[in-house]
Amino acid sequence: MEKLTSVLLVDDDAAGNFLNKRLLERLHVAEQLHIAESGVESLAWLDQTNTPPSLLLLDVSMPGMSGMQFLEAYQPRRHAQPQPTVVIMLTTAMDSRDLLRLDELEIDGLMSKPLTEEKVNYLLQLHFHRQLSA
Repeated sequence: MEKLTSVLLVDDDAAGNFLNKRLLERLHVAEQLHIAESGVESLAWLDQTNTPPSLLLLDVSMPGMSGMQFLEAYQPRRHAQPQPTVVIMLTTAMDSRDLLRLDELEIDGLMSKPLTEEKVNYLLQLHFHRQLSA
């Protein structure tokens, strides 16, 4: 499979980030994998990079700047990119108010945690027309 240029994983859960990083590296999903533990940290990284990520995996519920607040701040950057980043929100549980709010934001999908090989393969097929190598 041709790798994505880069993936940005934004989640405040260090243990989850460790497991997701290992999974994405084992599956050879991207040339580069960047991990941020907050929305503020990820916005700072996005401001410094010349190459926006192909895929953004974003936790809905984080202290400080939530995933939805991050999206509101990120939308102008996303629209200015030559190739828009695919944004997938990650969650363990969703409040009905949050689901309604997600409808107002531009995301490409919502996925339950934890990531699995099957979920990653589904994302790659749906959004990038790629499949994990057997």
